[in-house]
Amino acid sequence: MAHNSLQPTPAAPGADIGRVPGGSLVSDLFWSLRPRQWTKNLLVFAALLFGQRLTDPDAVLRTAITFVLFCGLSGAVYLVNDVADRDADRQHTYKVRRPIASGRVSVRAALVAAAALATGSLLLAATLSSSLVIVAAAYTAVVLLYTAVLKHVVILDVMTIAAGFVLRAIAGGVVIGVPISAWLLICTSLLALFLALSKRRHEIVLMAERAAQHRPSLGEYSPYLLDQMISVVTASTLIAYSFYTISPEVEARFGTPWLGLTIPLPLYGIFRYLYLVHQKASGGSPAELLLDDRPLLVCVALWVVAVVLLVYRPW
Repeated sequence: MAHNSLQPTPAAPGADIGRVPGGSLVSDLFWSLRPRQWTKNLLVFAALLFGQRLTDPDAVLRTAITFVLFCGLSGAVYLVNDVADRDADRQHTYKVRRPIASGRVSVRAALVAAAALATGSLLLAATLSSSLVIVAAAYTAVVLLYTAVLKHVVILDVMTIAAGFVLRAIAGGVVIGVPISAWLLICTSLLALFLALSKRRHEIVLMAERAAQHRPSLGEYSPYLLDQMISVVTASTLIAYSFYTISPEVEARFGTPWLGLTIPLPLYGIFRYLYLVHQKASGGSPAELLLDDRPLLVCVALWVVAVVLLVYRPW
């Protein structure tokens, strides 16, 4: 019997599908904001950690507020994205169950909520720093441009996703007045490209011949091409992080030559992620995968603890 692509199907592992039918409008709107994706916004804390401001209560508060406003901005963009993609999502294996694609949230309600969230978030940014407003507005513009145009342009689509991660990291530095390290931006860009390329591979493998119907740019990729790109970015990410941890500049800044001891943790984390992408057909949602895969979550937690102990030396 032919498969009817318009009928909801069981969610793929790590899929961010929102709610099942029957919830309230407020509940459906909330899940349309993709709260499990907000882990991406934790990047704003990178400057706080590596800028050695973790013990500064004011800096911690300003960074926490920045995290909240970026959750609002990203939620607004997700609403706009789901409105723009609602027809294509109805042909997708699991996105068909999203509240907007399924019709549980109207286009009007979604756009009104998106406008309110974006406006409120930018106003909140204005209370912290005029520079933060510029970065937040740039992030919003880049992601909206991705939604409207760049997601349909091969290679530029994944590079735009990486730009969104970099702008998050920049925002975290701007709000507390910490200069952004070039090493931090390079490592963030490469890791974001790794995640974006892995996501594209997951989409192509999951949807098979229907991938190009869902989004024409997916037809320009192949698993082989993406595997080559992922290999390049994987090696570049690990090399960049290794050079960062053992550089004389970093040793002088943090007063420790031992940051290189953390290298095995990102090495394991990336290898674990590749294992999940290739052997478990995961990778469609990096944020979901981080929350759902215990070994990966433990690896990230250990890395954070190790960096804090080496950089802050609380003993």
